[in-house]
Amino acid sequence: MGSGQTVAVFGAYGHTGRFVVAELRERGFRPVLSGRAADRLKALAYGTELEARPASVDDPASLDRALEGSAAVINCAGPFATTAAPVIEAALRAGIPYLDVAAEIEANVDTFAHFADRARDAGAVIVPAMAFFGGFGDLLVTAAMGDWTGADEAHIAYGLSDWHPTAGTRAAGAVSRQRRDGRRIVYSNGRLEHRHDAPPTLQWPFPDPIGPRPVIGEFTMADVVTVPSHLSIPEVRTYMTVQAARDIAAPDTPTPTAVDERGRSAQTFLVDVVVRSGDAERRAVARGRDIYAVTAPLVVEAVDRVLTGRTNAVGVASAGEIFDAPEFLRALSPDITLELRP
Repeated sequence: MGSGQTVAVFGAYGHTGRFVVAELRERGFRPVLSGRAADRLKALAYGTELEARPASVDDPASLDRALEGSAAVINCAGPFATTAAPVIEAALRAGIPYLDVAAEIEANVDTFAHFADRARDAGAVIVPAMAFFGGFGDLLVTAAMGDWTGADEAHIAYGLSDWHPTAGTRAAGAVSRQRRDGRRIVYSNGRLEHRHDAPPTLQWPFPDPIGPRPVIGEFTMADVVTVPSHLSIPEVRTYMTVQAARDIAAPDTPTPTAVDERGRSAQTFLVDVVVRSGDAERRAVARGRDIYAVTAPLVVEAVDRVLTGRTNAVGVASAGEIFDAPEFLRALSPDITLELRP
């Protein structure tokens, strides 16, 4: 458990940040609440023993004060195209590990490109995309690979019952769309490619209880950055159920609604991963509830493993590279159920 270690949470008052703060406390860590909005931090800290330290990505000194005395920092504040680099710089100055929950493809590309050499030379740990999109898919692909050192294809199909996006998700999506200038992204032939055509719609054979469903065939998520960062797979494709894709595209889809004492929504998910090498195929299936809420045990488990030395790499590393993927995923029970085939 956390043994009282202090972990700074930047963007603590956001939808996902609140789940992360609660998970840290449950696991024995002491969160320090940080972010730009001092009034929201004060409201979150009210009635608790937690310390609020306002900080802005435009003010490095404020970030240094926010991270002072912490063992690690978790960045939950999007858009990460704006926040990731300044908070990483602050973590490097403080000499502490950095983890974020970025689902933005471009922001994650930037983290690998701009900080890989510096982090490796410093022996620092930076784990981007330690969330449902990016880290989770990477862990599942890595676990499915088993003893394979490479594969021809990796397919990650997201079976979401619905998708009520947070304000942060919408803001991050707007930044990504602006950077893409109307294009979409795929990972093919061992590289990221921009395309102008519409993505295909097809049927994906999800296992029970979902069964076959129509999906957007190239609904590209952060997995196309995390998976190829350490696995030799030239084709990485991600898919999204049509209903969930429609939800996030519609401007009037409401934000998530809490339906239990933990603040989780009724949304359920099934992630179906298939890796192929020649004629051989391996599969991983994971089930759970609320993609935002489940990000909390993902990133807090990661923090715990980093701080206790249960890691396989230094520098900028994705979840599947730095952690023992099957062991990590099994540690997430009961939040996630896992099935590896074979």
